[in-house]
Amino acid sequence: MTLSDDDLTRFARHIVLKEIGGAGQAQLRQAHVAVIGAGGIGSPALQYLVAAGIGRITIVDDDAADLSNLQRQTLFGVADIGAPKVEAAAAALARIDAGVTIVPRPLRVDAGNAANLLTGAHAVLDGCDNFPTRLAVADAALALRVPLVSAAVSQFEGQLGVYRGWEAGKPCYQCFVGADPEREGASCADVGVLGAMAGVIGSLAALEVIRAIVPFGEDSAGKLLLADALSLRFRTISLPKDPGCACG
Repeated sequence: MTLSDDDLTRFARHIVLKEIGGAGQAQLRQAHVAVIGAGGIGSPALQYLVAAGIGRITIVDDDAADLSNLQRQTLFGVADIGAPKVEAAAAALARIDAGVTIVPRPLRVDAGNAANLLTGAHAVLDGCDNFPTRLAVADAALALRVPLVSAAVSQFEGQLGVYRGWEAGKPCYQCFVGADPEREGASCADVGVLGAMAGVIGSLAALEVIRAIVPFGEDSAGKLLLADALSLRFRTISLPKDPGCACG
């Protein structure tokens, strides 16, 4: 595709990066990204994905905005309370770049609809708040061979991984967490979360989505980033492929 004059101005700081350039920016403009969850991780990630010029973004979330969300979910304001998150998010994102196509899907992802929701995406960002949904998204992304960027936060900690388990030597999400859909997880309502940490991890997740579409630097697949705000420490560990993983 050919970038418009407005695009050349809007994305000038990307275009001057030799790792992205005009060709990379055109790839971003043609890309389709699915974002699962418009919450603490999804909100900042969506803002940066739209600002980066992703051409089409599907947002999947079945929740409504609540007063308790505003501490970390930066897409929403008081006027959005009670509105479906996907609709409020679409309106907010249009103010950043009306040229991006936003597809709001007010649904909860499960094994029955995940593949349909993710078909056609060039990358998937999962920032949802429950384990069964994460498994359904991961299984569908693996089957469709779509890169999965999975991010989570709790209290003062965050983690971020990129999964392309169909590639030789690269782990899938189940290689990391296992396959138990009944696995318990503590919600941020129970244990708390530092709002700014959700912003940090959400922004890094957006970065990894951009890297998945326009590769630059070192490949992140097969690595897990762990962030600790209490010690202001980031570390990266390698995730091996599990030879016994049911996903093969």
